[in-house]
Amino acid sequence: MPSDTAPPTIDPVAARRWERMGLAESPWLHEEVARRMAERLQWIRLQPERWLHWAPGHGGIQAHRLVAARYPKSQAFVQEARTESASSTIKKIIDPWWRPARWNAPRVLPGPVPDGSVQMVWANMALHAAADPQALLAQWQRALAPQGFLMLSCLGPDTLRELRSLYAAQGWGMPCHEFTDMHDWGDMLVQAGYAEPVMDMERIELAFTSPERLLQELRGLGRNLHRARHGALRGRSWRAQWMETVASNLGGPPARDGSGQGLKLGFEIIYGHAIKVAPRIRLSEHSAVSLADMRAMLQSGQSGGAGGGSPRNRG
Repeated sequence: MPSDTAPPTIDPVAARRWERMGLAESPWLHEEVARRMAERLQWIRLQPERWLHWAPGHGGIQAHRLVAARYPKSQAFVQEARTESASSTIKKIIDPWWRPARWNAPRVLPGPVPDGSVQMVWANMALHAAADPQALLAQWQRALAPQGFLMLSCLGPDTLRELRSLYAAQGWGMPCHEFTDMHDWGDMLVQAGYAEPVMDMERIELAFTSPERLLQELRGLGRNLHRARHGALRGRSWRAQWMETVASNLGGPPARDGSGQGLKLGFEIIYGHAIKVAPRIRLSEHSAVSLADMRAMLQSGQSGGAGGGSPRNRG
């Protein structure tokens, strides 16, 4: 069941349908965001023995290779919304058998993983489409071992503001659900049991040569998950009207090569990093400690609480 703080504008049925939808290839924007997020790993001191790649089919097939190249001896796990999809995703990820890079590399295994079994969860461009993001953050937190870390990225509230303004002016409703601010994500990370979250953002602007190409990219990035979206199929006349309106309202300045105007859309990208600390347990003469908590304390080398420094993903 969704939590009481689930995003009010996301339709959970539509979100689940999109989550389970297979893609022929990962969206270009997701791969680019993953490349930029992978650069932040240079600031992380911990070298994970095992790491979990969350939904790489949507988040980035090429991104997996980037992370695997940084941790060549680490065991990687892949988890998709549908268990049967993980095997097909792994086939896209791994190198062909005749390439030497595959011969000595650890196998990529399907998830889910046991609680507390990985030192990194890599979740690229997934959180903004979750109908119950706090439950998802808690799931990732459970998968992490003490002192393990989460690397995430998602869309922020300034995403598609040009398209949202256009829809509002035309009286078309909303083209997408509302996106969460990075400060709110930081608060939710703390509530989910993470320590010292570090959040930052950037804005990426894409230019498209035609409304058809723009629509193709949007369909690859996701679906309109807003609860108040149009409730029926649109006809060909609507598509033609949409194309004409977008072409006449989203045009930018002429390109440097003189090729004409580009159709501009902006995306706010949020990056987040947080660690999982060992549970803080105060013992009394009548206290009972679970086996999992005791193992966590022993692994962290502490007897009464959690502490120590944490790596950060900012330079």
